[in-house]
This record gives sequence, structure tokens and C-alpha cells, in this order.
Amino acid sequence: MFWYGHDVSGWGWFAMSAGMILFWALIIAAAVLLFRAVNRAPEQHSHISAGPSPEQLLAERFARGDIDEEEYRRRLAVLRSSGPLTKH
Repeated sequence: MFWYGHDVSGWGWFAMSAGMILFWALIIAAAVLLFRAVNRAPEQHSHISAGPSPEQLLAERFARGDIDEEEYRRRLAVLRSSGPLTKH
């Protein structure tokens, strides 16, 4: 059999067939990866909540009745006078 004026037989046909299969596999793989990249939802950055502030926790304890009004006001004054807490 002739291919553009060259005699191609045996391993030549196998090489051309394998090359064509590889070519189309790469094209399809690139298309699938591109499709996935385009349709991917933007990643959500999960921020860990710092949680309730010390004043909020104190207010919750007062609301539940764990502490009385005098203790609440005393502790609230201490919290407000000490300033913001810093992490070491």
C-alpha cells in the first residue's frame, strides 16, 4: 500500500494508527480539562470564626441567669478596662 508515494506496510500502519489514537486522546483530554476548569465553582475560602467576644459570652451568662447583675457589671468593667486581648 502507498501513502503519499511511500510504501507503508506492517509497523508503519501500526505506528500511524497508534499516533492517530494518541492524538485524539490528547485532544479529548485537553477538552475535558478545559471544560472542568471553566465550569469549576470558585473556591470558598473558609475562615474560622473567632467566636463570640468575651463581652458577648458574659452577656449570655447574664441572660441565662448564671450570674447576677452585680457580677455582670463588675466583670464587664474589668473586661472594658483591660483593653483588647492580644494573642502571643
